[in-house]
Amino acid sequence: MVDAREYHERTKHSMESVRNDAFSLDYANKPRPYKVYEDRPRVSPPEPMRSVEEPALSAVANASADPRDGENASSVDFRNVVTLCHYATGVTKELEKQGRRMRFRAASCTGKLYHVDLYAVVGDVDGVAPGVYHFDPDSGSFDVLREGDYRGALARAAGSQRSVSNAPVTFVATSEWWRNAWKYRERTYRHAFWDSGTILANLLAVAHGTGRRATVVTGFADDAVTRLLGVDPEEEAPLELVPVGSGDPVPDASDVAAIDPDETPPSEEVVDYPLVPDAWRQSRVADGEAARAWRNGFDELPEDALGTHGPGDGETIALDPVDAETASSRPVSATVERRGSLREYGHDAVSPRQFATVLDRALRGVPFDCLGSDGSRRLVDCYCLVHAVDDVPSGAYQYHPEANVLERLGDADRRTAGRLALGQSVVGDAAVNVYLMADVDAVVEAVGNRGYRVAQLAAGIELGRLYLATYAHRALGGRGFTFFDDLVTEQFSPRAANQTPMTLFAFGKPKT
Repeated sequence: MVDAREYHERTKHSMESVRNDAFSLDYANKPRPYKVYEDRPRVSPPEPMRSVEEPALSAVANASADPRDGENASSVDFRNVVTLCHYATGVTKELEKQGRRMRFRAASCTGKLYHVDLYAVVGDVDGVAPGVYHFDPDSGSFDVLREGDYRGALARAAGSQRSVSNAPVTFVATSEWWRNAWKYRERTYRHAFWDSGTILANLLAVAHGTGRRATVVTGFADDAVTRLLGVDPEEEAPLELVPVGSGDPVPDASDVAAIDPDETPPSEEVVDYPLVPDAWRQSRVADGEAARAWRNGFDELPEDALGTHGPGDGETIALDPVDAETASSRPVSATVERRGSLREYGHDAVSPRQFATVLDRALRGVPFDCLGSDGSRRLVDCYCLVHAVDDVPSGAYQYHPEANVLERLGDADRRTAGRLALGQSVVGDAAVNVYLMADVDAVVEAVGNRGYRVAQLAAGIELGRLYLATYAHRALGGRGFTFFDDLVTEQFSPRAANQTPMTLFAFGKPKT
């Protein structure tokens, strides 16, 4: 039995833990990066929309559940469902390299292991019968898990949360633990929220980009959702719900009979890492009433309860992001298709307006069920190591999104930046390193182990938005990295002495 604080401490990277780690990867037992059902019927979908024209920088900047355009297009048809799945976790391009076919997914994932799956719980939408479907990114088709409208069961599990109760479709993100634990072992529970976060960043961007309401719901009865999907949480567990659309009240909850679909194992041998499902179990809520009470508990917290920091007395630099009229107009769909994983950075400086625009658009807040309707309440703070931004001296900073200013905390250099990131010098080559950090002790004390999920997820979604805001600019690229947890805290102390890093994103110009 492990609580989130203990889990986090036990899965930190340190120089000693990395040096003494004798683990090696068993490539002969590498898991398949997608699920295969043996006995489920399939639905062949229509082609996804190949162009979502809303500019990516506009779509990712949305902190509200409602789309930016005044008219809320509440209706959803099957082609919309297909489009959302495709740009969230589908295969967006294929390349031939040295005789091998390489398939690239829409969102980044630790180790390219793709352990996060999407399920769609659909009501009466045009083009497909009501049911519970699993999206198969390998084929682009949908496995039929249940026939009938089960949206009421989800609404009951979520404590009648408004968005779930009125959405024509709600997506459920899960992690099949072994597909990530093959490489990352006990850290997989962290990665579940990082990786589902990058997927949800895409899902929210496409939903908002097509004018549809979308919310990230983290308060729900886990066992009820597990039963609905027919998964075993020792192997695969639900992480988040994302209702899309509105104006379609769900029916009363019906009984949910147990199902146990036959699946082909992801690899010859599945190795258990008990710490991962145990951490998930310790953050469950029992039923819809408990989910609602947990969610409402955020409203009763004092402003400083979650351990985040407002501006201090350090020197500040005002940032000047471009306005909507002059910002890059690269569409959401083209940005998702362009997104990559930059491996080599040049040392050329990024313009201050590009830097300001990436931070401004990506870090405005996320439409969570528990953090306020406008995303204004934060669980994570943003810190930057700046190496090459015109007119911004190199150094360590905290970024304050509400005021759009950098507050200087101290010095920084490229060599130190690489050392913090598990000794990966490429991180120091980037123009900027963005760390999203949270006070795990304060979060768990205030809202329990489930709050740790939300902190990791908030950082994961903002990581995904940093990807999209970066790749919306033609000259920029970036990538997520891992880190030595406590060394990062030391780097940004005393300001961040109570906080620990959730995610790291490095961006800049590609090496030419």
